[in-house]
Amino acid sequence: MPLAEDLALRPRLDMRRAFDAPRALVWSAWSRPEILVLWMGPVEWPAFSVTSDFRVGGAWRIGLRSPETGEELWQGGVYREIVERERLSFTFRWEGENHEDGPAVDTLVTVRLSETDDGRTVMDFTHEGLKNERSLAGHRHGWTSTVDRLEAWLAANPD
Repeated sequence: MPLAEDLALRPRLDMRRAFDAPRALVWSAWSRPEILVLWMGPVEWPAFSVTSDFRVGGAWRIGLRSPETGEELWQGGVYREIVERERLSFTFRWEGENHEDGPAVDTLVTVRLSETDDGRTVMDFTHEGLKNERSLAGHRHGWTSTVDRLEAWLAANPD
């Protein structure tokens, strides 16, 4: 994983989203592979496989598949920080050469969760160290669609 200075020199995606769901449920959606597989990935590349050793230093891996073509994309990384129901940080790297970014670079994703007075959850999301501006645009689309899918899953699974 590159040094923090290296990440800071490359493009960074910042997103904020408020969910009408308790923080414990949003945390479960990020921390449990059997739930992650139900919403992870943009609508045109939904996840079909999620493996996770959910602990600091543990590895994660997700397979995405195009419903149109059947082509697969794989991504993976290592959990760097886990603060129950508050903060999750993990490395992120595309596998192989078939992603639109071309040869992969190491990046870092951080998810921060906070709860509002009315029981909603605010997610502050950062994906830093992206390869270039084209990669930033692609990841902005991908993560926005993915978070839309998370929001729909939370609405359908309020408990």
